[in-house]
Amino acid sequence: MKLMTYAAAAAGAAVLLAGVSAQAQSTTLRIQTHYAPETVSGKLAAQYVEDVQNMSNGEISIEMFYSSSVVKSVETFDAAATGILDCDMTGGGYQTGKNPAFQFVGDIMGGYSTPYQQLSWLYYGGGLEAAQQLYNLYDMQLVGWWVYGQESLSSSKPIAGPADFKDWKFRSPPGMQTKIFEKLGAKPIVMDFTEIFTALETGIIDGADASGLANNVGLGLYDLVKHANFPGFHSMPSDHLACNKNVWDSMPAHHRTIMSVAMEALALRTALTFEKANAEAAANLRQAGVTLHQWSEADLQSFRNAAQQTWPEFATTPEAQALVASHLEYLGQLGLVAQ
Repeated sequence: MKLMTYAAAAAGAAVLLAGVSAQAQSTTLRIQTHYAPETVSGKLAAQYVEDVQNMSNGEISIEMFYSSSVVKSVETFDAAATGILDCDMTGGGYQTGKNPAFQFVGDIMGGYSTPYQQLSWLYYGGGLEAAQQLYNLYDMQLVGWWVYGQESLSSSKPIAGPADFKDWKFRSPPGMQTKIFEKLGAKPIVMDFTEIFTALETGIIDGADASGLANNVGLGLYDLVKHANFPGFHSMPSDHLACNKNVWDSMPAHHRTIMSVAMEALALRTALTFEKANAEAAANLRQAGVTLHQWSEADLQSFRNAAQQTWPEFATTPEAQALVASHLEYLGQLGLVAQ
């Protein structure tokens, strides 16, 4: 009888402890992305949320805010760092005003040719460790990247080569890109991602650097303008997932692992998805009467030269210098720059 009583008591305690454990292992996150839910990247972000929630058996619950609906895209990082949100799913390039080093975790420009090369720097070239030091300075934790490949420009006029950039007014994200395009004669105008469609529609700008070809289709840009370049060459942003460091550190270890591994899955899924989606978008746009301009190798080199000449101008902090050195070493290993 006593044995049965002890067994019942032990079972009751186990149930109680299981309840306490389940409660302690509950993680709820508020994440903002600048992507609209109907874009390819927006749908991939939704898949990430579903993967994390399923792999955690519901222990992790994520509320995703699309189209920068809580704060502006450029404010997402600080909103996460200060607790308005928990995580930022935009990109480091929005934070270059905080520290120019963010340019080199956001979009190095004129460096890597494919998303696989860029991701390999993060995971196999010491990039994650180098970048983490930068993010931790601002009370944030870099969880991972998702890179959709080279971006394509959208324009109301031809952009067949560097000469067409003369006095070309276009939406630009903040950072190094503005300097590079100014050297090529363009007139970049920094504005939020969400303002692009209206600015094109009203003629405030001639074109836009928004995203990859498929995402630009999702944004409706080619309903307004009939020129683009493909394949892209000028920009390959690393979208990130970065979380408030206190929030991240307080999560159970297996929750952090789930989110990190899910980011690696998202990275591969993103690169593969856009390789297909961009090719399909290009074929459909040609049929719809949009002119896609492919630059010559000589013209591409003129852009790379302008980009690489601009890197030192942004390597003005110890963090930026360390990241540029890391990139150059790895680009040299890949044979993409002369060592």
